[in-house]
Amino acid sequence: MSWAGPEDIYLSTSLASYLDKKILVLLRDGRKLLGTLRSFDQFANAVLEGSCERVIVGDLYCDIPLGLYVIRGENVVLIGEMDMDIEELPPHMTRVSSVEIRSAQKAEREASDLKGTMKRRMDFLDMD
Repeated sequence: MSWAGPEDIYLSTSLASYLDKKILVLLRDGRKLLGTLRSFDQFANAVLEGSCERVIVGDLYCDIPLGLYVIRGENVVLIGEMDMDIEELPPHMTRVSSVEIRSAQKAEREASDLKGTMKRRMDFLDMD
């Protein structure tokens, strides 16, 4: 039986290989957090330093600064390392302020609610 050596750290399922690196964390509620992983435990609880929440609506995005952030492991869906050698977002994306992204989110939510209401009305009229 052979043991993993220092060169095999990237084959590990542990978050240890992500320590002190910029990561992306996808949460159960759909939020996307970016930051530097400073600590974690066996339950996937994590501490991010210099973190921000990335909000994307269509071709608009905004990074809302959060600072030092503690994430409870049961809310984590995915954790991945950010590749610093490539561009984070496609070139067609436009950075906007937090006020603009919130109004875009509200408009998107209202459009989705309207679509759901219209579908329910059409389903009611369906007499099959």
